[in-house]
Order: sequence, then structure tokens, then C-alpha cells
Amino acid sequence: MGQPAGRILFCATVAQHLERFHQPVMRWFKSRGWEVHAAAAGPLDLPWADRRFDVPFSRSPARLTNVRAYREVRRIIDEGGYRLIHCHTPTASALTRLAARRARRGGTRVLYTAHGFHFQAGGSKLSWMLYYPLERMLARLTDCLITINEEDFRLAADRRFPAGRIVRVHGVGVDLERFAPADAETRRGMRRRLGCGMDDQLLFYAAEFNKNKNQRMLIEALALLKDEFPRARLLLAGDGPLRPACEALAVRLGVGDRTHFLGFRPDIADWLPSLDIAVASSYREGLPVNVLEAMACGLPVVATSNRGHRELVNDGRSGWLVPPGDTRQMADRIRWLLLNPRDRAAFGGAGRGIVSSAYGLDTVMAEMRAIYASILGEMEIGTWAQRQESFTPSST
Repeated sequence: MGQPAGRILFCATVAQHLERFHQPVMRWFKSRGWEVHAAAAGPLDLPWADRRFDVPFSRSPARLTNVRAYREVRRIIDEGGYRLIHCHTPTASALTRLAARRARRGGTRVLYTAHGFHFQAGGSKLSWMLYYPLERMLARLTDCLITINEEDFRLAADRRFPAGRIVRVHGVGVDLERFAPADAETRRGMRRRLGCGMDDQLLFYAAEFNKNKNQRMLIEALALLKDEFPRARLLLAGDGPLRPACEALAVRLGVGDRTHFLGFRPDIADWLPSLDIAVASSYREGLPVNVLEAMACGLPVVATSNRGHRELVNDGRSGWLVPPGDTRQMADRIRWLLLNPRDRAAFGGAGRGIVSSAYGLDTVMAEMRAIYASILGEMEIGTWAQRQESFTPSST
């Protein structure tokens, strides 16, 4: 075999992030003759990666394992001969950019996608004091800072983060064929596989069980609705440290039999179009894929108002936005949608239109190819899609 066109390293704190969101980009680089490497904590199931490195990154910046992770990723970079490094998630991106300083002096280009700055609204004062100065300092070690929502883009640009370039893309992209509305007969079959009937009113949220995602708000909202809507059920996909507490809360509030804890589910696309309403209760989001996928399937959304949800949900047209932590208003908006099936369908159709117009995988891939091309100075790398001519990486 001949020499590869180039070698790229993708980094993230946990392996699931690369598996879940970045395989289309890896596959595209492979199709162009590049050698693809990946580094993250945990076993990596990445068919498009030529080499995989299990690096002990920890989500908590204070963990001592991050010292070892820094040393390992520095060795990987120093020995790798990478033309590009693209890092994701806060801890891995911070350590990778520090570790890549010598490589950058040799011509390696480093890209960082901020999947929602942790110091933005919804984060704690401690997060602001820790992450804001760190992100600003590390921007000096970043050839291209990629943001995924308007508020993050404006903050980085207005505060003049010293990255080589600051751009915005429309998230990681949604497969609009895989996530799509279904007809009545297909929905009936999907519900049968879930063990649900057509009369059940199904609310859905997919997220890790942690303090930020705040699933207890949804359980409390269901408890407020339980007498008026005896067929309403809440489906919660995901795992995490707060799942046992949420299970206990559901039992305590008398909705244990109507709250279904599904665990990690790789088959969400197989039954998501059969549900009625997508709900989202987090305090902080960058650009939530769970909401994008639900909207692509034609579901109306009731979500807390944060920068990621505001980016996606047109309040009063494709869903409702409620103040974070306002359980009663969350319940009221869910009630409105349950009582108005015609408007529920109209909201879902509007949401599908929003996702189709800007957030599809083809659109985002065109944006990413244009960014890679501009960083490498090789415009032919992005000629794969005709959409590239209409995309200016520094635009919104």
C-alpha cells in the first residue's frame, strides 16, 4: 500500500462520544485515503479507525488519572506524525491541546469542537471561574475553535478568544432517513414492540442520569398529571449515578408503574417515531442530539429554556420552552399538547422542518469538509459535496 494522504487523530474523554457522534467524519477521511487514529477512555468500537488508544481521561479535571492521560496522549502525538488533531469534550480537549504544543510547532493543526461551553448560563459560578479562563487560555493552542450554537459562537467571538479561527457548525448532524416520521401502521408495530398500545400517551427523554439532566423534574411533572391522564407514561433512556434516586422518586410519587427506565438503548431510532412528545429537563445544553432526533421524527418538544434548546425549539411553533426547574409549567405545557392532538402534529411537522433545513448529516458534513479544507489549504478535500460553495466557515 502507498503512503496515506495524511494522518488524523480524534480525541474525546470517553469512547462512546466518538462512537456516537463522529464516525461519519472518520469514514469520510478514510474514503479520502487518510489514516485515522482515535484516543479516548474505554474500549473503542470504531470500524473506521486504523488505530485505537485507550487513554485514561477522566471527566473530572481534578482526577490524578488525568496526569497519566496527559503523558500518554503526549506520547501518542509526539510519535504519531499527525497532520490534523480534532479533539472533543472538555477534559480530553484541554489535555490534548497542551500535549500537542510541540507538534503544532512542527506543522500539526489542532481543531477543537466545543459541545457547549460549561461556563455558559446554566453552569455554576465554580464552572465559570474554572472553565472560562481555561478555555480562553487554551484557545491560543487551537487552530480552529468550532462551536455548535449561536450563543457559544458569539461569546467566543465577542470576547476575542485567541484561536486561529472561530467558526460555527450545526451540531454533529442527524441522519434524516434513519430518524423520520412514521405512518400509522408502522407506529402501531413500533408500539407493540415497546409493549404499549395506541391509547398510551408516551413522553420520552434520552440522557445520562446526572444533576444537569434533571430527570426528577419530569417525574414530578408526570405525578402532577397522573390523575388527569391515566394513560400517560414517561420513558427514560440512559443510565448514570442518579438513576436509583429517580427510580425511588417515581415510586414515592405514585408513578413508578408509569415511569419506564430503559437503560442504554442503541435502538431508539426503531421506535422513537411512535412516541407522542419529547421532553427535556436539563439546565445546560450545547446542541442536544436527543432533541434533534426527536424533532426529526416529527415529535413536538417541551424543554427547559437553555441555549441549546433555544437554538432548536421555536417556542409556540415546534414546541414549548419552560424555565429550568419549573415543574408546574412543564406539566402545563405537556397537558396542552396531550389535549390538542392536531396542534401536536403541527408542532411535530414544524420541528421536522427545522431539522431538515439546517441540521441534517449531509449539511453538517459539508460544513466540516469546508473547515478541514480551509485549515489544510487544500480546497479539493471539500469538493465531495456541492453544498460547500454556499458555506462560509466563519458565518453563522
